[in-house]
Amino acid sequence: MIPAERQRLILTRLRDRGLMGLAELVDLLGVSHMTVRRDVQKLAREGRLNAVPGGISLPARVLLEPSHDSKAQMARAEKAAIGARAAELVPPGAVVYLDAGTTVLQVARHLTARDDLTVVTNDFAVAALLSAQSRCRLYHTGGRVERDNQSGVGQIAARAIAGFHFDIAFVSTSSFGPGGIFTPSEAKVMVKRAITGAAARSILVTDSSKYGLVAAYNACPLDQISDLVTDAGLPDSARSALAAKGIALHITGNSTERRIP
Repeated sequence: MIPAERQRLILTRLRDRGLMGLAELVDLLGVSHMTVRRDVQKLAREGRLNAVPGGISLPARVLLEPSHDSKAQMARAEKAAIGARAAELVPPGAVVYLDAGTTVLQVARHLTARDDLTVVTNDFAVAALLSAQSRCRLYHTGGRVERDNQSGVGQIAARAIAGFHFDIAFVSTSSFGPGGIFTPSEAKVMVKRAITGAAARSILVTDSSKYGLVAAYNACPLDQISDLVTDAGLPDSARSALAAKGIALHITGNSTERRIP
């Protein structure tokens, strides 16, 4: 059996089972433990499964994003550190896009003293913060209002974004992995794609607990992302997989408790 056939069989059985041990895979495929491990590592790098201690599992699926208020209470220390580090990447006089999300809101908090910037956002909380506390030139995209996430989405927002050229864009996500950036919201797909299409440099800002999760829609492939700012909870295997795709990693000292081997 050639590697591609083994890997298809692994994925087929895993979809039926949800979780499998490495010993089961050795028996199923009739190959060595080392061969199974190589197949698993390849599929994990592609984001098609998660490697867990002693076995494999399907990536957890995000069915619905938590509300803005709920997300604001999650990984607060990690998000604050990520926001501070990300803000350091903004060059003087830049045109900046700030995506909707509580991690990006932390980036905005560290840009309030920067009156040299032009900032575009689809996030109402970000716009309110910068309107009250900053002298930057500020634009909101408009769009259909998602009340739970306090953002504008859909075609109107995407068209507004496409009218700019950003020196740097900070992109948020509820789930990501080697396969790309995912979202459970169809209306957010065109917004994410418009952001990365209009930016010279697209930076993903997210805490490490989002790695290895998937959702219904692939908003953009990772080759559209130049940098990742995250916390120290990102596992070594993920760091290697992302670095292999040419993504520059900026790791803060804070880390979430969740770990993926």
